Amino acid sequence: MSVRRREWKTRTGEIKQAWIVDYTDQHGKRHIETFQRKKDAGAHEAKVRIEVGKGVHVAPSESITVAEAAEQWIKRVEANGRERATVKGYQEHVDLHIVPRIGRVKLAKLSALSVESFRDQMLADVEEGTLSRHTARAVLRSFKMALKSAKHAHVGANVGIAPTKRERRLEPGRDFPETGEIKRLLAAATTERQRALLLTAALTGLRASELRGLRWSDVDLKVAELHVRQRADRYNVIGAPKSKAGTRTTPLAPELVSALKTWKLACPISDADLVFPTNAGQITHHANMLRELQALQRAGGVLERETGEPKYALHAFRHFFASWCINPKERGGRELAPKVVQHLLGHSSIVMTLDVYGHLFKDGGDRAELAAASSALLA
Repeated sequence: MSVRRREWKTRTGEIKQAWIVDYTDQHGKRHIETFQRKKDAGAHEAKVRIEVGKGVHVAPSESITVAEAAEQWIKRVEANGRERATVKGYQEHVDLHIVPRIGRVKLAKLSALSVESFRDQMLADVEEGTLSRHTARAVLRSFKMALKSAKHAHVGANVGIAPTKRERRLEPGRDFPETGEIKRLLAAATTERQRALLLTAALTGLRASELRGLRWSDVDLKVAELHVRQRADRYNVIGAPKSKAGTRTTPLAPELVSALKTWKLACPISDADLVFPTNAGQITHHANMLRELQALQRAGGVLERETGEPKYALHAFRHFFASWCINPKERGGRELAPKVVQHLLGHSSIVMTLDVYGHLFKDGGDRAELAAASSALLA
């Protein structure tokens, strides 16, 4: 591997020069690349030397573009049997963000600086309000997975977008129902299905997809336990929970056991043994299940003051469950430890649980508890 100067005379007699990087790649194939400046040639020679040593170098003449690498990655994701919704999300990242911004660049020409520039373009859009920071992080994560699939993970290894803390904390009565609102909804329930659906959503914390995919065989009414073993995605395809932690067991409150027993007698027959199927026994679409709870909110007067529309989406009842698990017993809560709450919610990481709900836990500033503990210690 060498860097040397090349001079030649044009037809007009002008003397020109360039700098050449002459090297043999890890497969024994010789390549020659030309640069106008010695500095650029030297930097490229150093980069190539490292890549050849690691066995990851691809010459520009043989390199595919970022767009081609991204499409190859999408095909591998599909071949690995990922859910349609997941593949669709990745494809949107590729089509809407990766290809328009950096798709034409060849992998062999890709550098940490160009990846940083791609990242910075998205952050500029975040500043302008045309792209959310959450989406920017997701796109960069997809981009780096595509690079890894193309054996170019090293290029973007140290480029990232730091997560931001929640702009505002979840609050009862705004982001999820207060206890009084849950009671009003229960009082407004006129059918066995409404009561069973509301109590299951509020007292188990199941995700909407888990509610829609819940089977009677996963509900043990004798032992009062519910087992989360599957979910229905946005296309009504049944699959495994979102993560390994999503497979979990949740105890059932007596009121919920009673409601489910009553509902089971009236539940439509479903080939899939679903707890909340359509009248035809099929999987209930997310939008239709949301409408059921919105109708209940209208009947119970749980509405936005300004618009008169139902206040809460399906996920709000999962937040209610989390707050119920966390709240102290004197406020009607269960006062469970963070790790227990993490398990019941099916979070893969305690960091996720504390990031979303950490402000609801006791802050350890209970003076009475401190006085009692110090007295016991020093007695």
